[in-house]
Amino acid sequence: MSDLNNLSVTELQQMMQNVELALKEKQDSERKDVYAQIRALAASVGATVEISDAKEKTVRKTGKVAPKFRNPDNADITWTGRGVTPKWMRALLEAGRDKSDFLI
Repeated sequence: MSDLNNLSVTELQQMMQNVELALKEKQDSERKDVYAQIRALAASVGATVEISDAKEKTVRKTGKVAPKFRNPDNADITWTGRGVTPKWMRALLEAGRDKSDFLI
């Protein structure tokens, strides 16, 4: 450890990059070996296996939600009915009004 104290910041950073790269390569190699073992075991019993890599995330696209409620005092202010109830809706509900009165 005392050898590390003698290295410059740049040398230490380069060493860290080298270690991270070596670790990633080793993990990838081990992962491929395990995948091969799984496929071989599956083939030995006549099954097939599809292995998806966790790095390939599917992005779920959500569309914009249409507004469901309109503020009676200001028609430009709407709410989809999802998430936190807006202050204007809370105030109207606390005043005894029904949510269905503001449906669009």
